[in-house]
Amino acid sequence: MSILLIIIAIVALLAFLLVIVFNRFVKNKNVVKDAWSNIDVALKRRYDLIPNLVETVKGYAAHEKTTLESVINARNAAMAVPSDDINAQIKAENHLQQTLRSIFALGEAYPDLKANAGFLDLQQKLNEIEENLERSRRYYNGTVRENNTYGESMPGVLFAGMFGYQHFDFFEVDAATRENVKVSFE
Repeated sequence: MSILLIIIAIVALLAFLLVIVFNRFVKNKNVVKDAWSNIDVALKRRYDLIPNLVETVKGYAAHEKTTLESVINARNAAMAVPSDDINAQIKAENHLQQTLRSIFALGEAYPDLKANAGFLDLQQKLNEIEENLERSRRYYNGTVRENNTYGESMPGVLFAGMFGYQHFDFFEVDAATRENVKVSFE
């Protein structure tokens, strides 16, 4: 009888451990998705602002058609990524960020554009969105770090496959975005 009680206690303890591990995987995934939703809201605000920014720049730098088209194409590509594919969305956003920097480089090259109240207002709004994105990005990366660490360490790694562990990429600025934009009028 005592062996049966020991076996029941061990099975109950293992079941309890599995429930705890499973719940932690669910919690981590939901926290990451919640953190991404904060980023997603800011990204949608940025998507809405970009056409106005491009139209304002068009009036002053019409011959910069390639730059303006690349911004619109990057925006459209980022919007086309399925919202549930966070890792693909991060790549698209890094490309969009890089093309947006080229528009502000045009602002430096065209003094009339740089002095335009509409352009300055749009630039200010975009800066506010970018600051909000930076705060949200830090929070998101913290939740990703916790999720990935748990899924890749003990005891999580033992049950990761069984419980549908999902690895998420960090939302970092890529190397191309870190470089200064060069504007040339050749």
